[in-house]
Amino acid sequence: MTPEELSSAIRAALLEATAAGDFAVDVPAEVRVERPKNRDHGDWSTNIALQLAKPAGMPPRDLATSLATRLGEIHGIARVDIAGPGFLNITLDAASAGELARSIVESGTAYGKNDAEAGHTINLEFISANPTGPLHIGHTRWAALGDSMRRLLTASGADVTAEYYINDAGAQMDKFALSVVAAAKGEPTPEGGYPGAYIGELAETVVAQRPDVVDLPEDEAVAVARPLAYQAQLAEIRSTLERFGVFFDVWFSETELHEGGAVEQAVARLREQGHVYDKDGAVWLRTTDFTDDKDRVLIRADGVPTYFAADAAYYLSKKDRGFTEKIYLLGADHHGYIGRLKAIASAAGDDADVNIDVRIGQLVNLGGAKLSKRAGNIIELSDLLNWIGSDAVRYSLARYPADSPLSLDGEELRKQTNDNPVFYVQYAHARTANVSRLAGEDGVRREDGFDPSLLSDPTEATLLATLGDFPRVVAQAAHLREPHRVARYLEDLAGRYHKWYDTCRVRPMNAEEEVTDLHRTRLWLNDATRQVLANGLDLLGVSAPERM
Repeated sequence: MTPEELSSAIRAALLEATAAGDFAVDVPAEVRVERPKNRDHGDWSTNIALQLAKPAGMPPRDLATSLATRLGEIHGIARVDIAGPGFLNITLDAASAGELARSIVESGTAYGKNDAEAGHTINLEFISANPTGPLHIGHTRWAALGDSMRRLLTASGADVTAEYYINDAGAQMDKFALSVVAAAKGEPTPEGGYPGAYIGELAETVVAQRPDVVDLPEDEAVAVARPLAYQAQLAEIRSTLERFGVFFDVWFSETELHEGGAVEQAVARLREQGHVYDKDGAVWLRTTDFTDDKDRVLIRADGVPTYFAADAAYYLSKKDRGFTEKIYLLGADHHGYIGRLKAIASAAGDDADVNIDVRIGQLVNLGGAKLSKRAGNIIELSDLLNWIGSDAVRYSLARYPADSPLSLDGEELRKQTNDNPVFYVQYAHARTANVSRLAGEDGVRREDGFDPSLLSDPTEATLLATLGDFPRVVAQAAHLREPHRVARYLEDLAGRYHKWYDTCRVRPMNAEEEVTDLHRTRLWLNDATRQVLANGLDLLGVSAPERM
């Protein structure tokens, strides 16, 4: 019996009880079941009696008693206990619990997917680094977590568009182009420009396409170099992200936002809403009406739009494209953006508590990492991938909440020991693959038999209960936007699998031992664990190796 089947069984018992007049309540469309923290309290627990007691007009334990009697008659439920004020602790018989192994194997990559976030249309924006240099360690956290968040939300039924906002407008792009031109002409980096060997590499790319750039006046040279260097740098950013397993559905250009008149249109729309006013020659948005600490300038007195105006236009673009929910994943130095962006949402007529979610990722410190030789003063993401590998970086970033500062040891992440969490989980998957491979050589085949009642060892009951919890973990991690819950679940699952592996054999002890349904059924459980480990790692963008 899967958690979903048990949930349906409890709901059916509620419907029967109301029909029989035991109590009168509106039966919810779904009954939530959870795995108790203490294994002695059964396989699953529900607080449905506490939820319905007040509308039913009866003590929770009385309602729980009525429900427990009906649940105890259901095939596959061995025992129902009432705990505390009215919790129902449910123990399945071995056969019913063991059926989950076959269900997981047959579901394959679909196991864990759910519809908890169905109906949500989400724009998920993350990284959005300036295209003036390579991606560095400051971008890695949201690169890993943002992509994992996208995978989780999609697995939970949401319609998600991952978007990268290219900050390709403004003074930084002029400084970037001037730096490239100076490097092409063999001149020093201009004041406030970008140093680093990568600028020289970009200059070589520009010269290869336009050799005449070195002979042009500065303003003409900048006009030529800017788009060529920008495209080359953006291509490198895309390539590095692809190596990191991160892909975007939309690359949104800030320049196109300005050139298409979206900024002016945004100001006009907000003025129509009654939140824009003129003062001292500038155009302001009255964000203090929406808990911001001060009003914000949209258009300066000299007629130049502010970054805030572009933020407003960008938000309205997302709204106009049909995204009812906009998630912004911003860096540690962007705390001030929370109030501003929420004020924009409110000024645009949205609910700031529903239609926008702004999250701040704290800094990451990686011990042992060396500064980039190309950039000079940063730790490049590409160097991290060469040194540690994508799997270790992604998993290590995924297993901690984004709002906590993080310090990692690069050399520890490279070690192939059980003290390294990513190795521990990946090794569990590789072990399941090895068990399946060797069992096949010994003639143990799943299709030859399956008797779930044979999965009676305590380690099997614990492993099955953990496997059954995976869909709930996925749904919860998606709802809370917290990928670390999946990582910690996988570590728990790996530990329980290793304990089961040490206790229960899938293969015969020797050539003389006959292959039985116990071996075959345990192979189902082994392969079910393999599937859940693979599914969970995929949600984190981490590979599931067959051999290690």
